[in-house]
Amino acid sequence: QVQLVESGGGSVQAGGSLRLSCAASGYTYSIRCMGWFRQAPGKEREGVAQITTGGTGGEWTYYAGSVKGRFTLSRDNAKNTVYLQMNSLKPEDTAIYYCAAASTCGSWSQGDFAYWGQGTEVTVSS
Repeated sequence: QVQLVESGGGSVQAGGSLRLSCAASGYTYSIRCMGWFRQAPGKEREGVAQITTGGTGGEWTYYAGSVKGRFTLSRDNAKNTVYLQMNSLKPEDTAIYYCAAASTCGSWSQGDFAYWGQGTEVTVSS
């Protein structure tokens, strides 16, 4: 099993920044991808960003079009932690942000992510 613990959510005004963290523990050798999804009130959960983790391969990141250029996902393999730096935040970024882990990156399907965190709330006011 893999446990994911998120931190860093909060409230910010439009144009501001927040940094989310997600630390993985447990059988982390089984995961090669960590990412973030979000769910806004009344909307379906959507993928935000994902990054390859662990292994000896290169680092690959994937971003949803709505956040590309504003959000940056990075990793610290030694700490089994990923960081989502969110800049130029907009009210439409308001959502519960969920960290997720999978055996491979590239899919935005929630079913391909076996492990999920509890979620952290991000509120952006105009």
